[in-house]
Amino acid sequence: MEPLASKIRPKSLQDFIGQSDLVGEGKPLCVAVEEKHLFSFILWGPPGTGKTTLARIYAKALNADYHELSAVNAGKDDIRKVLDEGGLFGPKILFLDEIHRFNKAQQDFLLPYVENGTLTLVGATTENPSFEVNPALLSRMRVFVLKEFTEDELGEIVDRTKLPVAPEAKQMLVRLANGDARTMLSIMDSTSRLYGEITVEALEKAVVEKRIRYDRGGEEHYNTISAFIKSMRASQPDAALYYLSRMIEAGEDPKFIARRMVIFASEDVGMEDAHALVLANAVFQAVQSIGLPEAGINLAHGVVYLSLARKSKAAYYGYKEALADVKATGNLPIPLKIRNAPTKLMKDLKYGEGYEKYTKEDLLPEELKGKKYYRPEEYTEELDGESGR
Repeated sequence: MEPLASKIRPKSLQDFIGQSDLVGEGKPLCVAVEEKHLFSFILWGPPGTGKTTLARIYAKALNADYHELSAVNAGKDDIRKVLDEGGLFGPKILFLDEIHRFNKAQQDFLLPYVENGTLTLVGATTENPSFEVNPALLSRMRVFVLKEFTEDELGEIVDRTKLPVAPEAKQMLVRLANGDARTMLSIMDSTSRLYGEITVEALEKAVVEKRIRYDRGGEEHYNTISAFIKSMRASQPDAALYYLSRMIEAGEDPKFIARRMVIFASEDVGMEDAHALVLANAVFQAVQSIGLPEAGINLAHGVVYLSLARKSKAAYYGYKEALADVKATGNLPIPLKIRNAPTKLMKDLKYGEGYEKYTKEDLLPEELKGKKYYRPEEYTEELDGESGR
């Protein structure tokens, strides 16, 4: 059965939703299609923003001998095959998806054919072409920057499918898409096939996270590691040493214990004692190089240190809150002035313009300005007596 994304794929620019800076009236790709201009170019943008669709529309408008390859699994022999095939009734256009996956030698192989016009190359990439495409090849191609679909544009795409979608489910789909139309259409396709009408309940069932169930047949495994962590968190080295010993005696992998300590050093101790992470990493390396039984001494050393260290979850909670905002808002545009601009292409796009090294200006994306993630005054434990450093 034909996938939904393929079924509703636009065949012309008039049907294409989004990317108005490129396909709107008088814009570069619109002019190229209308005037049938033949040239090589790169479509640079996030996944699911219409790169393949635009390449096909362009090739169709030019009545081209059109070929598609993915740089993930294609090589020089595939390019040679394209060069040897067809080309009798129109220009030969090769759409090379994920062009950044081609190595230097493979890109150099394309160069003479692009240069002499034997092949018109349309590359697609999610990576910055300034870094991923050889300068010689890049200089012979134009670069068009695609943006994520807006929520309104994604809503239009939902409507175009003509599938039964409840209003609340439409909002959920747009949120799940995170700017990626292909992801959204894939979710719609699978949900529709499984449950018919696309409702919030159906979506929750279709996209529910599959959690790995891990069970050694022992609830005690989880009880003991939990007690171990909570004893260090409570600054009780005696209890922590006891649970450490129980795990070692039971045959627990010492690297598992050491990994948990490395996590604890950042999650629970954090900036109150930044050296804790250094020490925890040293313990992990010692466990790897020494092994049991002697590595138990290294583990005990680290356990006592982490137990007695002052605790602050400020960095951990700050990360969790920032992560929640990332999931809720998607890839918000990074302010242009703090984007890196080592190439002419990026400077032309005004990357880095107006940057000041020691500015006090809020550098968060526009929608999040004023947010405070790191708040040590709220998440630092005050320890009394001998248990705190």
